[in-house]
Amino acid sequence: MAETFASEITIDGTKIGPLQPPYVIAELSANHNGSLERALVTIDMAKAMGANAIKLQTYSADTMTIDCDNEHFQIHGGLWDGYNLYKLYQWAQTPFEWHKAMFEHARKIGITVFSTPFDETAVDLLESLGCPAYKIASFEATDLPLIEKVAKTGKPLIISTGMASENEINDIVDTAKNAGCTDLVLLHCISSYPAPVEQSNLHTIKDIAKRWQVIPGLSDHTLGTSVAITAVALGACVIEKHVTLSREDKGPDSEFSLEPDELKQLVEQSKLAWQSLGTASYDRKPAELANLKFRRSLFFVKDITKGTVITNEHVRRIRPGAGLAPKFYNDVIGATATCNISRGTPVSWELIDN
Repeated sequence: MAETFASEITIDGTKIGPLQPPYVIAELSANHNGSLERALVTIDMAKAMGANAIKLQTYSADTMTIDCDNEHFQIHGGLWDGYNLYKLYQWAQTPFEWHKAMFEHARKIGITVFSTPFDETAVDLLESLGCPAYKIASFEATDLPLIEKVAKTGKPLIISTGMASENEINDIVDTAKNAGCTDLVLLHCISSYPAPVEQSNLHTIKDIAKRWQVIPGLSDHTLGTSVAITAVALGACVIEKHVTLSREDKGPDSEFSLEPDELKQLVEQSKLAWQSLGTASYDRKPAELANLKFRRSLFFVKDITKGTVITNEHVRRIRPGAGLAPKFYNDVIGATATCNISRGTPVSWELIDN
């Protein structure tokens, strides 16, 4: 696998990988609340807040499930308690006929747009729109025929691993690779809405990168931005978060979505987290050079005459750093002054005979 997948990929002209700033995906999902106008304004918001991309979800209730009321299709507990699956997806779907306008608007304002297809008809639609990359959702990550269909497009592929076991991820990766995918991102993900912070297990991000030799990231459903920013410090190259214009508007995913100011905070702070990583180094940093002179060193703290045997009453380890290093303190004590020395003089070998 190490030879198969790229260590850096490009989506719509933007490079993504460990040597690049984190790639922040604003997930529109169902937070258009059934309004194309709101969807377009949300795209504007994502661009203004600095996100790299806006991501859609491409499905209809009929491509997602069937209209059936038996117990298998009922939702009990959580944000969507009381819905059956078909009714939930009717509420949340982004109509296929909106996609062209959304793609055109995003391109007009200069933000990358791509989508999560949930079946083959969605892939066909997105291909007709020139979709530059694809995302596979956690719930579809075991739909290997869908992954194969998407991988054959030759576009970069981002896959969430929520709920997937190690063996299932092996199948996912093998399917993508065997279908020709060379640009693969695996997102660590906890498929709970919202997700509990204490179950985030962010150390998994580094393990994903090492185990499958892919670009790692995080699809984050926790509240706020802390977990996502921490993920960047642990190697996440891609961060995906749901966004909304306002949680008060109560869309299907609003409870765990970021509002505009929070998205801006995520973009800015995740970049700072990435910048802070640098490389493992013990070289003195340029920013430190001006303060070298204020480190501790040895100074004479009393006037002494030539020939005086130096004691701990004559010399102290104090700031600034113009004298000998503190490690020479015991070598100086017991030495003899070779000249008259005034208080406040830095200790140097020329002034003593030891």
